[in-house]
Amino acid sequence: MNNKKEHLAFKAIHGDKLAFEELLKGEGEKLYKIAFLHMQNKEDTLDVLQEATCKAYLAIGQLKEPAYFSTWLIKILIRSAYKELEQKKKLITLPEETITYILESNQVEEPTFDLTESLATLKPEYKNAILLFYYYDLPIRTIAASMGKPSSTIKTYLRRAKLELKQKLGDDYYAQRFT
Repeated sequence: MNNKKEHLAFKAIHGDKLAFEELLKGEGEKLYKIAFLHMQNKEDTLDVLQEATCKAYLAIGQLKEPAYFSTWLIKILIRSAYKELEQKKKLITLPEETITYILESNQVEEPTFDLTESLATLKPEYKNAILLFYYYDLPIRTIAASMGKPSSTIKTYLRRAKLELKQKLGDDYYAQRFT
């Protein structure tokens, strides 16, 4: 890993606030993307980022290995996102006109799925494994560390997630994205 990043992490662990801030600036874009993929809107994403940053700042002294700062921070972010999603249990309310139209309509259409919708229907652990592996090109070993699971479990999550996506999206779409 980058020596400068490790040095900053070491300094942050030992109480250097500016080093912690510098590390966060370097990780900011990646953290925002991960949070947004979980939360699906800007406001909730920013809330989760703020919560994760605060937790990380308070717990930085517990980080044992400076080289794993990024993984440690992602783990905190993902847990914060899960906690926020559990608290919200978002319900989508449709306007009355839409409900009336659906009820009065005699059209029955097959549902169509795109990748984002399909990912949203996966179990959270499957979704995380897919996003971290395919979108962020993280190695399985790093994903396992950030999720607190063995590498074999992450491989299982990836396999099961790909099977679910294949069923939902169809063979043609699946072949374009995950092969």
